Amino acid sequence: MSDNGALQALREVDAIITDSHVVYTSGRHGKTYVNKDALYLHPRVTERVCGLMAKHYAPEAVDVVAGPTVGGVILAQWTAWHLTMARGSGEVLAVFAEEDVVDGEKIRAFRRGYDQQIPGRRIVIVEDVVTTGGSARRVVDAVRALGGEIVGLSILCNRGGVTAADLGGVPIHALTTLTDLESWPEEDCPLCQQDIPINVAVGKGKAFLARQMAGKG
Repeated sequence: MSDNGALQALREVDAIITDSHVVYTSGRHGKTYVNKDALYLHPRVTERVCGLMAKHYAPEAVDVVAGPTVGGVILAQWTAWHLTMARGSGEVLAVFAEEDVVDGEKIRAFRRGYDQQIPGRRIVIVEDVVTTGGSARRVVDAVRALGGEIVGLSILCNRGGVTAADLGGVPIHALTTLTDLESWPEEDCPLCQQDIPINVAVGKGKAFLARQMAGKG
């Protein structure tokens, strides 16, 4: 399965939604959505995709794979498994960073003793879909704050054209890149202007509508 096989895998599990009206985590609106949750329903396909993520790195050069909650937990486990199987000896660990808010700012933090597995170790960060890179950058910051050495960031889908510079110089390996997909701020969204209903089954559509209703109350 080649890198192009990742896009094939997403289509195989109907994870690419088109001609819809979706709200992304960034708050922007668009027509297309990569539904990574549809992928996670299928362990065999997820395992294949994570094999592609692992192939980019020398197994002996990675100590820990880290991902953000929620989807990154699954990707971290499978990617670490592939790297472990490819090693002559030893085990690559899998950890995850949880979301927190400090002084009104979102951060990521390693808890449950996982923070002890970061200092001085070589870390690969995994993420599913990035649009602005905000979530991935918070994991990068959390790893660096603990003294971990980041080998690279492996992404299932780079949807927003995120670059290494956006992540503080961390090398990026993206299995798929969909940078030609349009998205708009809420106030400029042509779909909103046409009163096209928001998809509440995926993304942040349900939360967006809830906030709208609360504002009218």
